[in-house]
Amino acid sequence: MENVKINWPNKKSSNCSPGVEWLKAAYEANIEIPTGCLGGSCGACEIEVNGKVIRACIATVPKGKELNVEFFSDPYW
Repeated sequence: MENVKINWPNKKSSNCSPGVEWLKAAYEANIEIPTGCLGGSCGACEIEVNGKVIRACIATVPKGKELNVEFFSDPYW
């Protein structure tokens, strides 16, 4: 399976296999994603991937050639 290129908010890039947990992919790229409940209910780990908001603690890296990640900012947090 072909690796996915991930462009992180700090202008660095990394590569990983599709299906890897987002928190693991971030850890391996030396990126810190805030966490809370680790079950998807609190929203502390929300990131934006190619314009779609996901919860990193319960999602995996999808198939694709290149993904752009931004830290999602919730006005209620």
